[in-house]
Amino acid sequence: MAPSAPKPRPSKPAKAAKPTPLDEDSEPVRRGKVGSRAPAGPKPALKPGDRALREFAILAAQLLDDRHCEDIRLMDVRGLSQVCDYVLLGSGTSDRQMKSVAAELEDLGAEHQNRVFRSSRDTGGTWIVIDFVDLVAHLFEPAQRAYYDIETLWSDAERVEWKRRGA
Repeated sequence: MAPSAPKPRPSKPAKAAKPTPLDEDSEPVRRGKVGSRAPAGPKPALKPGDRALREFAILAAQLLDDRHCEDIRLMDVRGLSQVCDYVLLGSGTSDRQMKSVAAELEDLGAEHQNRVFRSSRDTGGTWIVIDFVDLVAHLFEPAQRAYYDIETLWSDAERVEWKRRGA
């Protein structure tokens, strides 16, 4: 009987690299599960570029109103969402109206240098999402909106006043 070869020793796991210290003005990157939100805190002040985005978000909400969408909500989710700064919700009265409004939103975005990153529609035409990266717009058929209840997801978000003065 031949002698057996020695069994290899299990290797020790490599030590994890120590985190490097942060600069005084830098903040750690918050990572979490998809859909997780950063803890609520004070809203960061608007920078000049942020003002243009906020104005675009308000114009988008006003467009929904002009096209007879219902129950329009514009929410400032800065500091709450790792994905976008504003969420716009509106309910449509028909799939035809919702498709038309979605096309107009895409045109409005192009006019204001906020091109669409991606848009998606469900097969029944009951939910359309238009992702401008910093603004995500959701157009729902009312029953579908009630089912997904996105307002509750962002219940701690600041509501942005978008209505025109005197309207």
